[in-house]
Amino acid sequence: MSRAARNRIMKLAQAHQIDAILVTELSRWGRSTQDLLGTLDQLAGWKVSVVAMSGMTFELDTPHGRMMATMLAGIAQFERDMLSERVKSGLAAARARGKKLGRQPGQRPVSDKFAPKVIRAVSEGRSYRWIARDLGISKNTVLNIMKRHRENP
Repeated sequence: MSRAARNRIMKLAQAHQIDAILVTELSRWGRSTQDLLGTLDQLAGWKVSVVAMSGMTFELDTPHGRMMATMLAGIAQFERDMLSERVKSGLAAARARGKKLGRQPGQRPVSDKFAPKVIRAVSEGRSYRWIARDLGISKNTVLNIMKRHRENP
């Protein structure tokens, strides 16, 4: 719930330094319908309008504006819930078909790509920290590469 940019805008609105907020979509202003409506109520109390990029202005001190904001927030929440449900359903169907999800054991794209350079640098006597810095990888990645190299030379 802590979003720095939104908090700065809310402070400006409370201080009456702004009188309108431009948002790409009304649903992007709040994390949930309740959060959105609570924030819109606060803004209405400070006489700050919310304008969507589509051109819709939500004058929240009027019954019509509050109704439109409530309806659009509800529809946006419904869309988010449906998207989440479809993703979960797709993952369950993939699992049911026997598909293994996520990175599989043994797949180490970064380590595999840098392994020859790391092994060569260690054999030259360079420290793990210097190797990591020079290659732009973490020290733990260097450590893991060397550990696997010692186990399977």
